[in-house]
Amino acid sequence: MLTSQYMPRSEKEQRQVYKIIFMNQRNVCEIYSTGVSHGNMFGFVEVEEILFGEKTQIVVDPSEESLKLEFAGVKRTYIPLHAIVRIDEVEKEGTARITGTVKGDGAGNVASFPMPVFTPKGNDRKE
Repeated sequence: MLTSQYMPRSEKEQRQVYKIIFMNQRNVCEIYSTGVSHGNMFGFVEVEEILFGEKTQIVVDPSEESLKLEFAGVKRTYIPLHAIVRIDEVEKEGTARITGTVKGDGAGNVASFPMPVFTPKGNDRKE
């Protein structure tokens, strides 16, 4: 009897595709990847092997092109945990795109400093 390590895996099991939606400088970005993990850096999600559409497409999506330029030459990226909106395992890859912009108070390039994931407890001394 063959064990599971010798049995051929189906095409679906061989390649998992993930859709990652995250915030990046007031933009809601959607990318596809074959590798997502918690990584070795606390508070970050590790995304590797970012997938983009075929280069032979006639219709060019400007938001996909800007994401291609931003992630050109990137082997692995780390996205802060608080910037992640959603991660889904999907059947097939889609088009990477910027889906929207978060409206703010008109502060331009000024953004709030990221809040920590946890707040360490200090001394409980009463003075």
